[in-house]
Amino acid sequence: MSELNIKNAIEAILFANGSSVSVGRMAQALEISEKQTKKYADELMEEYTTASRGITIIKLDDSYQMVSSQEYAPQIRTVMDLRRNTPLSQAAMEVLAVVAYNQPVTKAFVEQVRGVDCSGVIGSLTAKDLIEEKGRLELPGRPLVYGTTENFLRCFGITDLSQLPEIPASQAEKSQEEAEGDDSQLSVFDSEGAESASDGDAPQEAMIAATVGEIIEEATKPVED
Repeated sequence: MSELNIKNAIEAILFANGSSVSVGRMAQALEISEKQTKKYADELMEEYTTASRGITIIKLDDSYQMVSSQEYAPQIRTVMDLRRNTPLSQAAMEVLAVVAYNQPVTKAFVEQVRGVDCSGVIGSLTAKDLIEEKGRLELPGRPLVYGTTENFLRCFGITDLSQLPEIPASQAEKSQEEAEGDDSQLSVFDSEGAESASDGDAPQEAMIAATVGEIIEEATKPVED
C-alpha cells in the first residue's frame, strides 16, 4: 500500500474500533513493521492536531485512539445528555498519586504512606478503571500489587507516566531518604513490618501524598477561556 493508503487504513481502524489499538495489532493488519506503523500513526496524529479538527488522535503508551477534541466537550455532553463526572475526592487523589508515582505498589504500602485504611478508595479507583491489579508479589501471602491503567493516561491527558508532573525537590529528597531505609521499604511488603511502622511517621507521609495529589490536580485543571 502507498503511504496515503496506510494512513487512511490506520484512520479507518481507529475510527471503527472506538477504543485504543496497539501498534502491534495495526502492524499485523497492515502487514508492515511496528516501526513503520508507529511512524505513520505519529504523522497522522500530527496532521489531526495541526488541522484543529473536532476529532483528534491520542497516544497511550504503545496504543493509539481516536477521540473527540476536549474543547467541544460541553456540546457533546448536551447532545448526548451526559452529566459531568463527579470530581475525585482528596483521599482518592492522594491514593492515586501514591500509586502513580510508586507503582507497582501493594495496598499495605499505600496505607503506610497515608496512615489510614485505603480499601474503599482503592476499590473505588479500580471501579473507575484508574488503577488495576498488576499481579502478585512472590512473598508470603502473595499480596496484590496495583498500578495505573490506560484509562488513567486518557483521563489525565498524558501519553505515558514519564509526563507526570515532577515532585518538588524537597519532597523528592524526603521520599528518597525514606526509600533508602531498609526497614521502611521492606515493611510495606509484610504484615509484621506494616504493623510495626511508627504512628508518628503517618502525618509526614500523608503530607507528601497530599502534595503530590495537589500537583496532579493542578496539572489537570481545565484551561479557562
